[in-house]
Amino acid sequence: MTNQKDCGLILALDMETREEALEILDHLGDSIEWVKIGLQLFTAYGPDFVREIAERNYRIFLDLKLHDIPNTVAKAVRSIAQLPVELLSLHAAGGPEMIEWANQVRLEHSQQLRLLAVTVLTSMSSEQLQALNVKVSAEEQVLHLAKKSLEAGAQGLVCSPLELPALRDQFGSDPLIVTPGIRPQGSDINEQKRVMTPSAAAQAGSNYIVVGRPILQANNPALAAINIRAELKF
Repeated sequence: MTNQKDCGLILALDMETREEALEILDHLGDSIEWVKIGLQLFTAYGPDFVREIAERNYRIFLDLKLHDIPNTVAKAVRSIAQLPVELLSLHAAGGPEMIEWANQVRLEHSQQLRLLAVTVLTSMSSEQLQALNVKVSAEEQVLHLAKKSLEAGAQGLVCSPLELPALRDQFGSDPLIVTPGIRPQGSDINEQKRVMTPSAAAQAGSNYIVVGRPILQANNPALAAINIRAELKF
């Protein structure tokens, strides 16, 4: 199991505009090390925005959740490999062949890049999975998709923190596990269904927690980030 001291904080930079994103980073300064750039900002501002954030000395998790035919995803990974990105997400539901192709391109073009397979979104419950004709529980689906993804070459996983104990029991300490669905004590859970506090996620074996609104909407974002990072240490 991963120690608390091994767990880092990634800011989910889920803002409406580039200007808002840069303003919040001005407030945060070096209180954070990692930034997650998602679909909203990437589709609005593209690769140049990724480079701009990296030039501020932040490490980048590009959370695009790629899911397409293997050839299309492989070509997308080849393009992303030219950017200062260290973590990239793809949907595990895209299948082993898609992940195999993506990993082959990663090996050829950017071995510093690590591919994270998104198992089951933290906004989904077992009931919602059943509506999609997935007959097993959320945890069983996570374990199934995790096994297939890791065997296909993914370096890590994105999952709810509630599945951490089962994943660590089955796969040990090797896979990198990133957990959204993190809410400090007393925070609103919003649309998230399967959540956990920062310290609990760290103790359960998360390598990185992803936190957005509890930092972005705080009166003092830097202090909020510092307090969350303190929870991740002994």
